[in-house]
Amino acid sequence: MMASEGPFLASVIARLPDPTFNLAAHGVAFALAVLVESPVIMLMSAATALVRDERSFVKLRRFGWMLNAFGTALLLIVLIPWVYDRLAGSLMSLPPEIAELTYGALWFYLPWPAAIGYRRFLQGVLVRAGRTRLVAYGTGIRVGAMFAAAIVGFFLLDIPGAWLGGFALSSAVCSEAVAARIMAASTIREIRAGAWERDDLPEPRYREIAAFYLPLALTSLIGLSVQPMLTFFMGNSVRPVESLAVFPVVHALSFFFRSMGLAYQDVAIAVIGERLEGLAAVRRFAMSLGLATSAVLALVAFTPLSHVWFVTISGLSPELAAFALAPTALLVPLPALSVMLSFQRAILVQLRRTHPITVASAVEVATVALAFIVLGWGMGIVGATAAFGAFLIGRTASNAYLLGVCRRALARARGR
Repeated sequence: MMASEGPFLASVIARLPDPTFNLAAHGVAFALAVLVESPVIMLMSAATALVRDERSFVKLRRFGWMLNAFGTALLLIVLIPWVYDRLAGSLMSLPPEIAELTYGALWFYLPWPAAIGYRRFLQGVLVRAGRTRLVAYGTGIRVGAMFAAAIVGFFLLDIPGAWLGGFALSSAVCSEAVAARIMAASTIREIRAGAWERDDLPEPRYREIAAFYLPLALTSLIGLSVQPMLTFFMGNSVRPVESLAVFPVVHALSFFFRSMGLAYQDVAIAVIGERLEGLAAVRRFAMSLGLATSAVLALVAFTPLSHVWFVTISGLSPELAAFALAPTALLVPLPALSVMLSFQRAILVQLRRTHPITVASAVEVATVALAFIVLGWGMGIVGATAAFGAFLIGRTASNAYLLGVCRRALARARGR
């Protein structure tokens, strides 16, 4: 459901004035907002793995509040004109029209980091309690709020499309955060009443929580830096404006299918079990899910459905739609690789070995950067095609690294 937001907003922005510049600015602003939220994104996994009783709940919640404050402060720093001018101009080399639209859009994202951190913590608690249906209900509320805000903005607010995207997404995550608190109320009462209490678990220390969480946060920070980095590369490559314009549209289509794999990580953590008793079933489901999602994306990429998606639904011009075909074809294996990555990370989180997850993200980002330099600057391939080709190569390298790590970790766990 969350993955439907990107395609919908892209289709709305494409139907407003100056669609090329606004689509590009929307993609840049969203990439920066996602990067700023990276410290809080793993709170869901942390809550799923660590919340066991009232003591752990309270301490992790306080830890989450600190992270939420940090993410909000980080975005405020980015919005300082002197800082933003150097970020958008000197570092990212954005065209002036796109830079100006991006700056305005970022102000609408100000509530974004704290709202996401708060609701991800609560959703992790719900997953731990086995109440995943409530998580889906909350996401449904989020999507409904996004649709409503986008429609109101389209018809009533005279603002650029990139700003409308930020307004709609921030309205969505704030609504979801409120809904998560309401739906988690009964679970929180259970925790406070001692229903989850276990005498054999020591009270967690903030140092232990930080040691567990830091590799996960670094993983998010490193991994989510890919979008801003590719934005910088595309801004200095062949056909930069067209590449920046189609990037959010193609990325949203890819994310729609990858999202099922991303969601699988927290489910796998909960189902694998402390003694790995659910590992075989989790592995079988991961294989089926990965093959199915990549197969459906292939149908869109290699059949007339691509025209339906990019022109009829997304609202791109025929020229931009043709520009998006090659990047889309490159991304067909990515949903399967994303499921595999979530499965690998779930194993390591359950075994309390989060450091290799960070290393894998670093391997991915470094490989993406090197691959783009070769493809985009060395071989002169169009920016968007080089970007998504580099993305695929980087994800493959990350999966390959974690494959050996997971095998060794499982062998040690079974040998205990």
